Amino acid sequence: MNTFVKRHIRSMHGVIRILYVICLLTFIFATPAQAAGVNTSSPTGTAAGENSNSKDTSDVGLNGNIGPFQFNLDTGSENGGLASTLQILVVLTLISLAPSILIMVTSFTRILIVLHFVRSALGTQTTPPNQILIGLALFLTFFIMSPVFTQINNEAIKPLSSGEITQEEAFTAGVAPLREFMLKQIKNPKDLKLFMDIAEIKVDSMDKIPTTVIIPAFIISELRIAFIIGFVIYIPFIVIDMVVASTLMSMGMMMLPPTTISMPFKILLFILADGWGLIIGSLVKTFF
Repeated sequence: MNTFVKRHIRSMHGVIRILYVICLLTFIFATPAQAAGVNTSSPTGTAAGENSNSKDTSDVGLNGNIGPFQFNLDTGSENGGLASTLQILVVLTLISLAPSILIMVTSFTRILIVLHFVRSALGTQTTPPNQILIGLALFLTFFIMSPVFTQINNEAIKPLSSGEITQEEAFTAGVAPLREFMLKQIKNPKDLKLFMDIAEIKVDSMDKIPTTVIIPAFIISELRIAFIIGFVIYIPFIVIDMVVASTLMSMGMMMLPPTTISMPFKILLFILADGWGLIIGSLVKTFF
């Protein structure tokens, strides 16, 4: 018990020493600031102190002192530095949002969902892996969207780089091909009507529909079309599963999982029918 008490007393002594060192350092750093504020040796010390305090108060804003430390805040307003900083911030924000924009307003969504349906229908679980499916969907997206990207480059990026148009004009010219592509792919007018009713917007022509309405309508339309294609893909593979399951039941092999037996037959059917070429070819044609 005495040993336990002695250990606690020693630990308390250590804490007291640390607090003493912190107080000493605080006093040392605070002393120069106090000495700079009041000059007791001068007969006009009070006036000098007031002038010093008023000077410190006037400097609080862009420049200031915190103890021995000094800080300066320069907005660069004289050289247009703040505007340049905001432009850089906007560019970095657009770069960070570029993957989302590529996924949402292009053919990437439909392609990737259909490829995942194909893998699920085959029952191969992680084959092909996600990296292969995403890479294939990405290159198919570049292939399908190449006319749109070329039009954006010719009508927006090149004129902006040469200084022929402003940034606002370049944005309008660059969004126009994407709007045309998305409106063409929205097969069901109910998708547009849904978001126009939510936003309480009424327009006379398709050109006046806001882009903020077109993008979510396009995404919903892509999901619907992808799920319809996935359903069609599933049908022949479900037939194979049913035939294999009924065969195993008739043979009395109820303990054997039907999916284990049907997967080789589904892969064989997929190879004989040239499944990848048939699915990808038909999928690409849905965009034209």
